[in-house]
Amino acid sequence: GMEKINFSGGEPFLQDRGEFVGKLVQFCKQELKLPSVSIVSNGSLIRERWFKKYGEYLDILAISCDSFDEDVNVLIGRGQGKKNHVENLHKLRQWCREYAVAFKINSVINRFNVEEDMNEQIKALNPVRWKVFQCLLIEGENSGEDALREAEKFIISDEEFEQFLDRHKDVSCLVPESNQKMRDSYLILDEYMRFLNCRNGRKEPSKSILDVGVEEAIKFSGFDEKMFLKRGGKYVWSKADMQLDW
Repeated sequence: GMEKINFSGGEPFLQDRGEFVGKLVQFCKQELKLPSVSIVSNGSLIRERWFKKYGEYLDILAISCDSFDEDVNVLIGRGQGKKNHVENLHKLRQWCREYAVAFKINSVINRFNVEEDMNEQIKALNPVRWKVFQCLLIEGENSGEDALREAEKFIISDEEFEQFLDRHKDVSCLVPESNQKMRDSYLILDEYMRFLNCRNGRKEPSKSILDVGVEEAIKFSGFDEKMFLKRGGKYVWSKADMQLDW
């Protein structure tokens, strides 16, 4: 019954310079015959040769871009050394056109980019979807004593998030995701094939589907199907069904 799979990280292109995720994408399309296969990446490690080899099996490539100001990207932690993140974004956009992969942008709105006006740049890139997330605290991941990184300084209020959305209301591809919409509306599997329940503000793992099967494990996923539909989680997600001008 699965229709869509999304590979996210960390950075999916780190392993074997993208070969690993490429083989996963190919398997999902050829063997599992899934209507939609997508990847979320920061784009820094993607090369044109990857598109030549695996582009036909990928429906959507989502690139994380939180700012079109390179200084802000460095401040947020999106800096890519000598590589300019914004310039790289345009190069990836062109490759998606050439290799018929739907292009998507994900932006996390936080303390350092909440005042930014991204209208012109987003319209120029013309993604099929622009997912705009409100910065979310997850205990043990970006909040609390055992956190991998501290995100408290990035947090914005609901009102500030709404002001950002209002500033970009004329961008037709914008899909907003507040903290409320985001927390329970995803089915997330970790590297041990465990569903991660985020309802209590932290990622609580189920037993692995390899041990107990999907039907048993999914009971502990915290997934809210109504919220999934409310946030626009169901859309035309197969590039075969998208009438795109590549």
